[in-house]
Amino acid sequence: MIDSLEIAQLGNPILRQQAEPVKKITDKKLQELIDSLIKTAAAANGVGIAAPQVSQSYRLFIVASRPNSRYPNAPSMEPTAMINPKIVAYGNEIVKDWEGCLSVPDLRGLVPRYQTVEVEYTTRDGQIQRQILTDFVARIFQHELDHLNGLVFLDRIESTQDLYTEQEYRKLIDN
Repeated sequence: MIDSLEIAQLGNPILRQQAEPVKKITDKKLQELIDSLIKTAAAANGVGIAAPQVSQSYRLFIVASRPNSRYPNAPSMEPTAMINPKIVAYGNEIVKDWEGCLSVPDLRGLVPRYQTVEVEYTTRDGQIQRQILTDFVARIFQHELDHLNGLVFLDRIESTQDLYTEQEYRKLIDN
């Protein structure tokens, strides 16, 4: 049975380290980690989760956009494992929007991100994918890629004025 994993919290040194490239995609332990990441993100109402967030230093994350209590307007997609991901091209427009993080509970921030990114990654079955992501899914990809590079969304906000508690954020979006 696949278990939900403990999520590393801000202050844990693994969140500030560069993750290591995945070398053996077909490794049974890696495939189990992918399944556990999917389960962990769903259990925590996350729309993405990176391996370093569960104390595993791999260049791997899950993008799993779906509407939930944390992101009621998120588009629906199947959870997708993205191994050794990278951005190969950026769009022209940068947009500020709200982000939270499972590793930074109870805070939300307005984070500037590229609205469109062209990305490349390897799937869990070893296929190289290249695609253009936009809007919320592009935001998730950039957020999770930051985790692989030792960054959290707090590093991207332009001003502390753009930080809200989860409680104040909920008041804002419920109106």
